[in-house]
Amino acid sequence: MSLTDDPDLQPVLFGLFLSMSLVTVIGNLLIILAVSSDSHLHTPMYFFLSILSFVDICFISTTAPKMIVDIQTQSGVISYVGCLTQMSLYAIFVCMDDMILTVMAYDRFVAICHPLQYQVIMNSRLCGFLTLVSFLLSLLDSQLHNLMILQITSFKDVEIPSFFCDPSQLLNLSCTDTSSDNIVRYFLAAVYGLFPFSGIIFSYYKIISSILRIPSTGGKYKAFSTCGSHLAVVCLFFGTGVGVYLSSAASHSPRKGAVASVMYTVVTPMLNPFIYSLRNRDIKNALRRLHSRIF
Repeated sequence: MSLTDDPDLQPVLFGLFLSMSLVTVIGNLLIILAVSSDSHLHTPMYFFLSILSFVDICFISTTAPKMIVDIQTQSGVISYVGCLTQMSLYAIFVCMDDMILTVMAYDRFVAICHPLQYQVIMNSRLCGFLTLVSFLLSLLDSQLHNLMILQITSFKDVEIPSFFCDPSQLLNLSCTDTSSDNIVRYFLAAVYGLFPFSGIIFSYYKIISSILRIPSTGGKYKAFSTCGSHLAVVCLFFGTGVGVYLSSAASHSPRKGAVASVMYTVVTPMLNPFIYSLRNRDIKNALRRLHSRIF
């Protein structure tokens, strides 16, 4: 389903989403280049930041390019295999975003609450292990959604009330009973949403408790500034996700739900590099050094 039926808005949407996609890819690529090329940033925090940037590039690449092509060609047709592929990749990368943000919260917890043991605990082996586990859990979630969709029976040539193959929308197209599938879907949403969010909340509870025990105001500001950008991204990620869910549940218009999904799938990955580059002095310095080396 297109975001609007107004033909005069199609060129505007094409230019808007093309620009947003390019900004997202370029911005996140710059962060990856800055982290990889600057030895000062070869730390666990920036390693996970580069992973998050890579995931954001993949995340927006699963939905935005197809939407841009559909706007240009004025055709929203997608094959069955293409739909399953898009749904699988979407599930993987949205879960990876969730998991990496949780791992980054744990990294900040260790850095602030156990600073003397930080280098020992957050070694390269643990960082690689946490990244691998995040990917495997995301792959598991994707495959479970695939199994649910493959088992349902639906009519051919149906319209998906979204601009991409959203797993929840695909289940609603079934012409058989999907009550058990919905239970599994809600269970997965609770496991992959509630538990990571609870881990982030617990980490920041410990972080804030440790910061409040720092006697000097400058020390408190320095400690909190190291996790300010991450906290902003967490609020943006989970805030837009909950907002999309609530707006979709409250609105009876599928097109309004699709427009709300744009915030989650396009706007959030675009804003992440701006949040980290504008609020982080190390990233800004690394980008300046990268600019000077190139030009």
